[in-house]
Amino acid sequence: MRFASFIAVLLLAASGASTARAETPAQPETPLTAAQEQGIKPKDTFRECAQCPEMVVAPAGSFTMGSPAGEEDRQEDESPQHVVTIAKPFAVGRLHVTVEQFAAFVKEAGYDAGSKCWTFEGGKGEERANRSWHNPGFTQDGAHPAVCLMWKDAQAYAAWLAKKTGKPYRLLTEAEWEYAARGRTAPGAYPRFWFGEAEKDLCRHGNVFDQKAKDSIKEAEGEPPAPCNDGYAFTAPAGHYPPNAFGLYDMLGNAWQWTADCVHGDYDGAPADGAAWLEADCIGHVRRGGAWTETARVAYRDVAVVTLPDEVRFADAGFRVARTLGP
Repeated sequence: MRFASFIAVLLLAASGASTARAETPAQPETPLTAAQEQGIKPKDTFRECAQCPEMVVAPAGSFTMGSPAGEEDRQEDESPQHVVTIAKPFAVGRLHVTVEQFAAFVKEAGYDAGSKCWTFEGGKGEERANRSWHNPGFTQDGAHPAVCLMWKDAQAYAAWLAKKTGKPYRLLTEAEWEYAARGRTAPGAYPRFWFGEAEKDLCRHGNVFDQKAKDSIKEAEGEPPAPCNDGYAFTAPAGHYPPNAFGLYDMLGNAWQWTADCVHGDYDGAPADGAAWLEADCIGHVRRGGAWTETARVAYRDVAVVTLPDEVRFADAGFRVARTLGP
């Protein structure tokens, strides 16, 4: 389902729902040695500093990117379908970068992540002063995904992480994101959502625009909310819902995820090797995955951001990181 405008559905109402966050056993929090890196396998996890994101190893494989002509709610920018081959395993953030993790970056790097963010308050969507990743207009704790972040903030965080660990951290490419979200390693026909076709099941697998949110949002236009209740009216703690087949959480919903790719109106000429699709002068960057403000299929691409500069921050936008493995 495509919701008309992500800037017109930001929420202020708090949720009282309980949470069952993703938990993993304690593990070393130092950069991997060359021997350790050679020995890791798909779905293995690692963390390379105390405040670093936990990473999950995604396998090599191929998949069919985009959506078929008959998919419900399909957009033309999701075509043509094409096979992409991911030749080597790579690591993906198990969760969105959280408020706590982004705070560690801001403190250590002295980074200015701004004091303005586009929010929807009082029935009006606009850029507001005194709104930022630590005050997005609603209550969050350190386990929630950091939002009110533009593409350059995500890039700055990845660069800091790479310098801190001495390892090649970066943003996911758009193809890597869809491959990781689908959790499939062979080309074929896939369901709309990574878990199946039923929209009513969305709320068991992610935090989307749902019945919980509808009374808090005054829609000017757009499609109705998902026919379910995910327990949260805005961001949920990262890792609250079940993971996909690759062991990744919140690949649909919670907060939009910035990718490395420049905006393109369709897939004509897209790389077939999973590389980032770049231009000398990007007019914007692609976000994937939807948010609590929208119900998104895996193939859905937020290329509407082309009409908005990368310098604008939105209260439903965050990111996760990737890391290249091996030589």
